[in-house]
Formats: sequence, C-alpha cells, structure tokens
Amino acid sequence: MSRAGTARLFVAVELPAEVAERLVRWGREVVGTCGPWQRRPRVLAEEALHLTLCFLGSRAIGEIGGLVRALEPCGEYEGELSLGAPIWLPPRRPASLAVEVRDSNGSLAALQGAVTEGLRSACDWQPRPGRFRPHVTVIRSREGAGASEGALPATPRLGFAPESMVLYRSYLDQAGARYEPLATYTLSPGVG
Repeated sequence: MSRAGTARLFVAVELPAEVAERLVRWGREVVGTCGPWQRRPRVLAEEALHLTLCFLGSRAIGEIGGLVRALEPCGEYEGELSLGAPIWLPPRRPASLAVEVRDSNGSLAALQGAVTEGLRSACDWQPRPGRFRPHVTVIRSREGAGASEGALPATPRLGFAPESMVLYRSYLDQAGARYEPLATYTLSPGVG
C-alpha cells in the first residue's frame, strides 16, 4: 500500500467549546508556572483538543466510505463526563500532559466498544491491546516533557455531555498535527 494511497485516521468525541477553551487556559498556566522544561512544550489549540475513542493509523483511502457507514449506528450515548486529574503520557517517558476524563455511568466505555466493533467489521483493523483510558491531551513536547517535579495547577472542574463524534483524517508536519473531519455523528440517548 503506497503512502499516497493512505490516510491517518481516528475517531474522537468532540469537546464543547467552553471545555476546550478552559483546557487551553489550564495548559498555558502549566507551561508558564511549571518548569524548567527539558524542551519547550506546546499547548495544543482549542480545535485540536478531542477525546480519542479509536486510533486507526494509516488506512487505505478506499476504506473510508465503509468506515463512515460502519460508524453510523454507533451514536448512542447518555450521561455526563467530567474532567479529572492531569496525567503524563506515556507513563515511562512522558511526552504529553493530558487530563483524564471520567465516565461515571460507563456510557463512554460502551460507545468506545461499539465504535471498535463497527470499525473491526468494516476492515481488518485491530485495536491496540490494553484498556481504554479516556483523556484529552493538552500539552505536547518533542522529547520527554519532564518539567521539574512539583504540583501542577488544578485542572478545570467541568462536566459535559458529549454531543458528537467525528471520524478524522490527521496530517502531520513540523508544526504539529492538523485534523480534517471526514464524517460527524450526532450522539443521542439510547432507545433501550
């Protein structure tokens, strides 16, 4: 499969504008007050913040139509999410600072499971092993984020009900990632 014939894809829950704006403000506060940093970190822009459900990696462009259709029945969600504690990712050599997302009634995990099964039915994709750990990445660093040890500012205490999920195509370049929405799905309460 040639690189020109592929697209880097993922499915994510959209964040409400107020949540994204508050997380960016928090990220700027972290960068401004915590340090010294091994390398200057980058606070992601509001439009780059999302809660990833499934990362598909590079897929053939010809698969996109089938993936769009496979996600259509996956839009059931009921409940509220809340922002939790900051987490360094990956744990052993952190290069990102994220904020955990709490799923009090299990609806987000159920949505992620439905999305995973929908994608698996549409192509030969297999999810990464391990449990789903909902989070929103706010700060990235090229190598080891590693601010000096110390307390981080408190994360925003916000709750929100997700309204949509998106199949995205991701483009990587020197300035970071750019995301193109390919299909948007309204999340609605289940009928059961």
